[in-house]
Amino acid sequence: MVIDAVVAFFILGVVAQILGAKLPFPDGLYKSLSMFLMIAIGLKGGLALQEHIDPALVGMSVAVVAFGLLLPLIAFPILRYFGQLDKINAGAIAAHYGSVSVATYAVAVALLEASNISYEAYFPLFVVLLEMPAILVGLVLARGSLKQIDGHFIKKELIANQSILLMLGSLVIGYFGGSSVTKLAPFFIELFSGILALFLLKMGLVAGEQLATLKRNSLFLISFGILMPIIGGLAGTGLGIAMDLSAGGIALMAVLGASCSYIAVPAAMKESLPEANAGMSITASLGITFPFNVLFAVPFFIALAQHVA
Repeated sequence: MVIDAVVAFFILGVVAQILGAKLPFPDGLYKSLSMFLMIAIGLKGGLALQEHIDPALVGMSVAVVAFGLLLPLIAFPILRYFGQLDKINAGAIAAHYGSVSVATYAVAVALLEASNISYEAYFPLFVVLLEMPAILVGLVLARGSLKQIDGHFIKKELIANQSILLMLGSLVIGYFGGSSVTKLAPFFIELFSGILALFLLKMGLVAGEQLATLKRNSLFLISFGILMPIIGGLAGTGLGIAMDLSAGGIALMAVLGASCSYIAVPAAMKESLPEANAGMSITASLGITFPFNVLFAVPFFIALAQHVA
């Protein structure tokens, strides 16, 4: 059995944390790696979009936004009625699972490119579009009304959100920058896999920290952290088929449906739902779902997409 070298660094991080090894990883470096991935994904999408712009993209974007609105609506009743969580925590966790993980998407892209499986150039746009709807839906579900959501919050977390600005801005730069963008390729394109490996090493350390927390949480949280990505991934597979995407595109849509946020949404929930249990959300997203997706769900949905395509 061959394990992709990039994914292996995630496993190394988990093992190092379990063994108690002290790997120095400054917070500033982690944030820098996050910014690199967002900019690189946006630039790659913008460059590719120059050659593959399609009028049908508008309708597809609307479908993707609707998909982002649907996912937290699926997660919320499961959390509320099967998990017996209160509205605040159910809404907060549902928002995490309706949004996306840039790192999970990056892993899927790396695996597709390593296998020479092509995918649609405009997917970075879909990643950006899926960041926003779930945050708003999760807050409405938690608060019970759109009127109770602060307008300043909407501007700060939905419009001026760091990941949205970086990815969308980089996409626009990549699209309109023309040949000048190739000057950035040695850093943002050629080093992508290496930077992703470092980022996954850090994510493995963080996921390993959450393993101890899992022992103190209910079986439901573990079950939900595995079941929801399967539901979202299968729904994404169906959407990809309906949109007539390529095998790589179907796989990426499935991965977007299966992933959950651990950057944009936690920051938004901390701002607007301070009473929510942030530890529960992070444990579910980073301790359960992220490892499950990286090690099992992403390869599975790539194989499934190749079969159904």
